[in-house]
Amino acid sequence: MLDIYFKECLYFTVNRLGRILTKMAEDSFAATGLSPTAAFLLMTLYEKDGISQKELGQHLHLQPSTVTRVIEKLAAKGLLHNRVEGRLSLIYITDKGRALEDVIHQGWQQLRDRYTAIMGDEGDNLSLRLDEISNQLEKVE
Repeated sequence: MLDIYFKECLYFTVNRLGRILTKMAEDSFAATGLSPTAAFLLMTLYEKDGISQKELGQHLHLQPSTVTRVIEKLAAKGLLHNRVEGRLSLIYITDKGRALEDVIHQGWQQLRDRYTAIMGDEGDNLSLRLDEISNQLEKVE
């Protein structure tokens, strides 16, 4: 009976999956010296440099305090900087941060390759479906 409680509980199974994928992501991004969250934040800046902290949080689906903490760590490493423009504080990548672009993209690809080797195309399908479900659940809150 206990097994059924866990297998049929979305909370438990999604968190279990999250822990497994977190370990895989940490391994894949290890060469960058960054956490997966920090690597994804830089990936966002590669696409949209000069972005507000609020917009970064929206893209990454992170709380403002988490975004602040990651930005502070990356700024301390010299990978990005803040620039105040009017009422906004915009985040820009530095040359040192830009130099990590290839190794970060390699880490991202390694992560995708690892779960695709196990799941095939189902990994992408699951990711897209979970994104849809997450969007639906956010609307309920």
